[in-house]
Formats: sequence, C-alpha cells, structure tokens
Amino acid sequence: MGGAVKDIASKSELDNLRQSGAPVVLHFWASWCDASKQMDQVFSHLATDFPRAHFFRVEAEEHPEISEAYSVSAVPYFVFFKFASLLDWLIEQEDGPLENLDSEHIGEESDEIKLIDSCLCFVWLQNLCRLYWLDGKAVDTLEGADPSSLANKVGKVAGSSTSNEPAAPASLGLAAGPTILETVKENAKATSKDRSQPVSTSTTKEALNTRLEKLTKSNPVMLFMKGTPEEPRCGFSKNVVNILKEEKVEFGSFDILSDNEVREGLKKFSNWPTYPQLYSNGELLGGADIVIAMHESGELKEALTDEAGKGGGGISPGNAGGLSETLRARLEGLVNSSPVMLFMKGKPEEPKCGFSGKVVEILNQEKIEFGSFDILLDDEVRQGLKVYSNWSSYPQLYVKGELLGGSDIVLEMQKSGELKQVLSEKGITGKQSLEDRLKSLINSEKVMLFMKGSPDEPKCGFSSKVVKALRDEDVSFGSFDILSDEEVRQGIKSFSNWPTFPQLYYKGELVGGCDIIMELSSSGDLKATLSE
Repeated sequence: MGGAVKDIASKSELDNLRQSGAPVVLHFWASWCDASKQMDQVFSHLATDFPRAHFFRVEAEEHPEISEAYSVSAVPYFVFFKFASLLDWLIEQEDGPLENLDSEHIGEESDEIKLIDSCLCFVWLQNLCRLYWLDGKAVDTLEGADPSSLANKVGKVAGSSTSNEPAAPASLGLAAGPTILETVKENAKATSKDRSQPVSTSTTKEALNTRLEKLTKSNPVMLFMKGTPEEPRCGFSKNVVNILKEEKVEFGSFDILSDNEVREGLKKFSNWPTYPQLYSNGELLGGADIVIAMHESGELKEALTDEAGKGGGGISPGNAGGLSETLRARLEGLVNSSPVMLFMKGKPEEPKCGFSGKVVEILNQEKIEFGSFDILLDDEVRQGLKVYSNWSSYPQLYVKGELLGGSDIVLEMQKSGELKQVLSEKGITGKQSLEDRLKSLINSEKVMLFMKGSPDEPKCGFSSKVVKALRDEDVSFGSFDILSDEEVRQGIKSFSNWPTFPQLYYKGELVGGCDIIMELSSSGDLKATLSE
C-alpha cells in the first residue's frame, strides 16, 4: 500500500487479496484509451491520499477472465471492494448493542458498553473483533471518466467520506495538482448530461421494438456506440469508428448514452449485451472484438460488401452474384454432414483463431460430438457459406443443418443454459462420461446382470449358473454382455470395486458375483433379496 498503484498479473492474485483485510480499488484500463490515461493520474493521486487501501490496475483486454468476472464492457471502469471487520459489522447493525458506537466512544463508558459483560475488557473485544474480517465483496462500480465520483466512491470504501454529494475537486487531496483538478472539472462537465438523462417507461415493448428496427435500418451501415464518431466516449467505440474510417465505410451512428431506453432495449432486441454494436442493413454484425478480428483478417470489407453495399453508403457491391446450383448443393451437403457441424479456422485440435477455439472449447465442455470444416483450406466454401447462411464471419455453428450462430452467440447461449436446451430439443445430448453411462446401465432394470454373453447364450460357466438361478426363482432381469464393450467391462470393475464377472445389481446396488448368488439361492434367500 502506501500510495503505490500496482498492476494485477492474474485472477488468482486478485483472489488472494481477499485475505488482506484492506479495501481494494480496481481500475480497468486500456493503453489506447485517452480517458484511461487521464483517470490513471487521478487514480495515482487517490492512492496517495488513501494509503489504507490497495489500488490496482487491470489491463482489460490482457485479462479477459477478470474483465468478464466484473462485466467490464468499456474503459475506464472501476470496481470497489469493502473489507469490514466484525466490529465494524456489529456497529452497523440496526438496533444492535453497538449501533451508536464509533471510535470516539472507545475508552468511554456508555449504555452500549454496559450491555457487554462487565468482566470483558472492551479493548480486548475490539482487538478480538479485528481478527475476524468479513469476506471482501465488490460493493460498487463506476464506468467512465468521472474523477469526482471516483474520489467520492473511494472515500466511502477506504476513508471517512459521509457525504452523498459528488466530491469536489479538492477532495482528491493535496496531491492533486492544477492539471488534475482541471481534468476533473472538464470531465464533470462532459459527464453531467449523461448522469441526468431521464429513463422513459411509457413506450410499450412493441413500439420500442419498432423504433429499434427503424434505427438499425436507418443507414446501410449503422453503429450504436458510446458518444459520437467525432467524440467517442469509450475505447471500444473509438476502435470501431477508426476501423470503419480506415475501410472508408460510410456509416450512421447513434449515441446510446443519450437515450437509456434505446441503450437497454437494443441489448434485448439484438440479444447482444455490450456496446458498440455494428449493423448492416438492419442485421447485427457484432461488437468490437468481431469487427477488429474481421478487419485484421480482411473479411470486414467483404462482409459489408455482401450485406450493406447496395448504394447510398457503405462499399459498392462490385460483382456480388448468387450461388451456383452446384455450390449450393455442396454447401447444403456440408452443413448436414454431421448433426452438429462447425465451420472454423483450423481444426478442433489446432484452432487458428481465438473465436474458433472458444466454440470448440464450449462444445467440448458440453460434451457435444461435432464435425468440423476448415474454411482456410477451401476459399470457395469460405466465401460461398457467407452468402448461403447470410452470416459474414467465422466460426459458424450449425445444428441439424440450421445456423445457430457465431462465437459470441454460442458463448451467451452457454452462459444462459439455452445452448443445452436448444440441442436437447433437436435430439442432441452431450456424450455421457463413463461413470454416468455405467450408472445409467446399472439402473436400466430393477435387476441387472453384467455377464459374458447373453442369457440365452452364456459364454462362461459362472454367468450360466447365475442365469439359471435367476430363472429358477422366476426373477425378471436385464442383462449386458461385457464382451461387447471393453470400456464397460473394465470400467465397471473399478466402479463396483468388484474384479470379476458376472455381477448382479438390484435397484442400482451390487448384490455380488456368482458365489454370493449361489449361496443366496441355496439358502432360499435369493428371491427375497431381489424383492425387498
């Protein structure tokens, strides 16, 4: 601590800070973002003014696992952690015995202290309580370049700020020089409009969707962003603007900070939770990551040519024609070549782009068997499938011949549980683990015999004896030939901790092997055992 700002190297390092017992403030930043650089100066001065707290920087794009954990979609972004001692917690409890107690009361006799056993020294209680720290949790966040709000929020978790009003520039401490104070004033002016924007609740969902549809189609290429193209208010929006300008694409824009109804509504309308969002002819192309990846691979210009270059803006379409019947038939055969089919860059074992790798990872996590096609090896398929599916980027995931979406859609569907549901509705379930498969087999019948061969054709004397004993007692049973499946044969030995066959199960529980079954049969207890 002591005023130094440190860089977080990993999520595990951040997790370990929970043991420190001190307040923590995180600054998510990006090297290309001017607002991040300004706020970093303020952040450093605050670290000097509040030496009891830990101040850390997190480079948002370098640590996606941390950014994702705290829903960071724009920079600068701040997260505040409060670590309270047990004593602090007791004092904060309404109607509690220490409700009105604070540091000024220490050493004084008060009604509250009298409630504590008279033989217990208060100083001892205080020290004891400070040994037990409540778990640190993110208690507040701040998005955007607002030094005044940042100072106020830091004061609440790390200092003694009690005012609910925005902190004045002076509250940044004596360390803040005139340049920083001027930055505070300018940013306060720039963000005051955003903070005072009303939220309309009068528009019906149907009317809002109509409005959103018109907005997305108001220009052939339409960007929903934070700020304007001339003054982007977040680095991700700025990146997309710069890319579109570099590609010489004419586009319209909408500042989602100016209308909270559009800002929140468009997330649901497009099923896309973050900004910016880029549309072509009313169809969502993607967010900053997808636009950047398509720009770097040279696919962005093609995508906008195919989807939006029909005059009046965007890129001219050039010689964009339909698919030949031969190519269409080939593509149709490919998308239906496996119940789940992934068109990707590279192979599942060696993905050649992060987005393809992410979808492979998700499918493996869900234990879904899938086919794949490397679009880098066949440019005819690569270009033709964009037209066939009306989807301009890769990877593309198909289920039973129908396009499900790209990496971001698949990721969101997995997080919400919708992916498993959609696959299940289409009759596709994840591959069972061996343990799950064994449990399913064992419980497939009330009485289940794992044997060599079948009841009608046993392939060992022990299995034959058990089959005869069961039939003599007129017991109905299911069976599984372990000679037909080596995985089951070896797996069930470990699962049941029983090394030989046959194995007889009743209601999912192992009864035993041949010797035990013969003993039960001889004693007349077999039928009773399998009927309990």
